[in-house]
Amino acid sequence: MTSPADKTVEIIRAADQVPYRTALDEMDRRNRAISAGEASELLWLLEHPPVYTAGTSAGEGELLDPRFEVVEAGRGGRYTYHGPGQRIGYVLLDLTKRGRDVRHFVHSLEGWVIATLADLGVESWRADGRIGIWTRDIDGQEAKIGAIGVRVRRWVTMHGFSVNLDPDLSHFAGIVPCGIAEFGVTSLARLGMNISAEQWDDALLARKDAFLDMLSQNTGAKI
Repeated sequence: MTSPADKTVEIIRAADQVPYRTALDEMDRRNRAISAGEASELLWLLEHPPVYTAGTSAGEGELLDPRFEVVEAGRGGRYTYHGPGQRIGYVLLDLTKRGRDVRHFVHSLEGWVIATLADLGVESWRADGRIGIWTRDIDGQEAKIGAIGVRVRRWVTMHGFSVNLDPDLSHFAGIVPCGIAEFGVTSLARLGMNISAEQWDDALLARKDAFLDMLSQNTGAKI
């Protein structure tokens, strides 16, 4: 069952694109407010205009064609592309209330995305040694359909995940996505599925309570 504290998680579903730097500033402000007990936890679903973001492990040689603005994200991971047709989930939760286990948080976040994709008819999985969410592309090869990148400050999480609904996949060619050159990137549209942002959000939020419950359970719990 969902605890009373889970009901304090604010949900924002942005219909308009939010500039990446604007989102960073808001996450910083909200992180501090949650840590100080001055604001509720937050799940923020949105899209960005085209941008390349650099995580703390981004390598100089992985930025191949900076055709869009490049922003240092402050999260873990390497280079990632965000743009229209890609749904972002920024998850700001207080882990002092949900178990101080960052690895379990990331595992649960991955599980939430994987379970939501399964509800929409897409099998996806984690891959050892490769960050992100993977599926079988139309050519039969593994390809990334979702990215994970988080930061934890004062035990409050920031950033989260992205899932490719119908972005311009050619935009990923400007970087080595997440530092993994030998695998491609795919989307629900490329797999023949027409899923709107609203439909994705609905499916994701139908699994929200299971995700929050998982954070309170032992590692190995299932969504």
